[in-house]
Formats: sequence, structure tokens, C-alpha cells
Amino acid sequence: MNYSRELHSLQCPKCKHGMEEVTYQDITIDRCTHCQGLWFDGDEAQQLRKIEGSETLDKGKSALGRKYDSVEDINCPRCGRTMEKSFHWKQTHIWYEICREHGIFMDAGEFTDFKFETLMDLFRGVVKGKR
Repeated sequence: MNYSRELHSLQCPKCKHGMEEVTYQDITIDRCTHCQGLWFDGDEAQQLRKIEGSETLDKGKSALGRKYDSVEDINCPRCGRTMEKSFHWKQTHIWYEICREHGIFMDAGEFTDFKFETLMDLFRGVVKGKR
């Protein structure tokens, strides 16, 4: 693994536990110490998507992440405003929350899925349905 981590005071918008900063090739994101959800400031998710091996930051299991899909009304960990519910236009089964000012939150396993588009994504989108 090619990342480092450091605990700090940001609180997970889904489960309210603490988050740790994790860095991969000079890009630092926040990962929940409990539910393993990921907070990406700005366009960090897009930047990391292009970097080989960055999926190692997403160490949570998809099954755990799906459990937290039911927690829908969450607030931005940066500004406290209610975040918008959204999904990736090509991978409609990936549901995430967005603060247009600060960033996005993905549940455990969603970043890895987001990074690796496959033909199965179409099927997964049909099965899960739209948000």
C-alpha cells in the first residue's frame, strides 16, 4: 500500500464516528474509522480515479456500504448543510451524497466500484433501481 493516515476531528456524515485522513500520492481524503465511508473534497474522487492503485484507500466492504445506503439525510461534514442525494450517471447503482460547495461522500466499496466501470454496472443499476 502506498498511503498514509492520520486521525483528525472531521465527523462521518453517515454514522457520526471520527474520520482519519488518508493520503495516496499527495491526495488526502477522509475515511470513517467505523463505517469506512469516504469523504472527497472538491474533485479528489475524479483525480484518484485516474491513479493506479488508489482503490486501496477504499478498504471497507461493499456489503457494509450498502447497509448505510438507507441513511439518506446527511449533512456536509465541512459546512453542516443538508447534502443532495445523487448517483453516477453511467453507474446508476452508485448512490452518493454531494455538497456542491465542498465535496462528496461515498459509502464503503463505492469508490472502488466507481473507479472500475464494467458491463455489470448496467445490470447492477437495473437491479438497484434509481435514486
